[in-house]
Amino acid sequence: MQHVAPETVGFSATRLGRVDPAMRRLVDQGTMAGVVTLIARQGGIVHFQSHGMRDRETGTPMQPDAIFRIYSMTKPVTAVATMALLEEGHFLLDDPVSDFIPAFAQTKVFARETARGVEVVEPERPITIRHLLMHTSGLPYGNPNGTPVQQIYAREQVSGADETLETWVDRVARFPLAHQPGAAWTYGISHDVLGRLIEVVSGMRFDAFLQERIFEPLGMVDTGFVVPSENLARLATVYSPTESGGLHLSESPGLDRSGSRAFLAGGGGLVSTAADYARFCQMLLNGGTLGGTRVLGIKTIELMTATQMSRDQIPFVPPTWPFRHGYGMALGVRTLVDVAQSGIPGTAGTYTWQGAAGTDFWIDPAEELFGILLIQVLPGPHRPGEVFRVLTYQALDD
Repeated sequence: MQHVAPETVGFSATRLGRVDPAMRRLVDQGTMAGVVTLIARQGGIVHFQSHGMRDRETGTPMQPDAIFRIYSMTKPVTAVATMALLEEGHFLLDDPVSDFIPAFAQTKVFARETARGVEVVEPERPITIRHLLMHTSGLPYGNPNGTPVQQIYAREQVSGADETLETWVDRVARFPLAHQPGAAWTYGISHDVLGRLIEVVSGMRFDAFLQERIFEPLGMVDTGFVVPSENLARLATVYSPTESGGLHLSESPGLDRSGSRAFLAGGGGLVSTAADYARFCQMLLNGGTLGGTRVLGIKTIELMTATQMSRDQIPFVPPTWPFRHGYGMALGVRTLVDVAQSGIPGTAGTYTWQGAAGTDFWIDPAEELFGILLIQVLPGPHRPGEVFRVLTYQALDD
């Protein structure tokens, strides 16, 4: 992707200049140690900058080629891989997952918790591939302080396993669903299950499939589940907020990306760079192609990014997630339906996702525009991504 003068693609260079001081201000305030931001329109990059530190302890400045743990920004990649197999006729969205992973044919649904333990009932309908893509399957993340099913997942280390997807998914299918498939929205391990579905259908390991079908064709040379030893110095350090408003080194488990791993998390395992993820975004914005290589069909992307919910189902998440307001759930992304409700300048039809460490991207097809913000703070603040989006849109001249 080429860098272009902002004015040639409808940006004010002067107003775009507001991005850098705003990012430096967030670094100075202790919201993040360092950040990389990228904006592209009509196929050209108009802004690509880094600020702050990649590692504060060593005094290493953040650089544009820094490698980040993108966590849930893995999910749109997994969704694209799933849709690529849909295009080949291997399944339909409403096919039962148990057709491909038989263990889910025996999965029960949580009913209630009693003094004698958890009671379960039979599912009213099977989990479908659409349910996995939309997080309506009833497969949550583990949380020791959460719902009874989340507590089971935490106790059984479902979210922190390091085993093959084949072994892991057969174990997961033994635990109850949080609710009837399709009856509610529960953020969780659905895309990790999609990773196993991709393995079964393609006959390839999940990481090999992504490499062959997405990363290599798009030239995403720094994206994968492992950082090669020669690139480890570029991996950004992860920090966590302190009670006083500063940052300290994160003690979250699973931060190491230096060696091979058995568990290939389709919901959050990838590392990437701004330049790599920009190529992924541009492919989607182009209608499935980049550099003469087609990854998905135009109509497939339209289906993937179309909200699957009616207006009375929006917002689709609890009010504790205010930055989701105005969006409907699509297939692996969420899509803006109501700009006013979101409270951020934008365009209906924009689709987006974030990562647990504060990484953020959005794609606006109507404006031929996308933005990427990469930081490493766990749990990730949503404010930097919102500020960055405001600063991007205010700079549009045409």
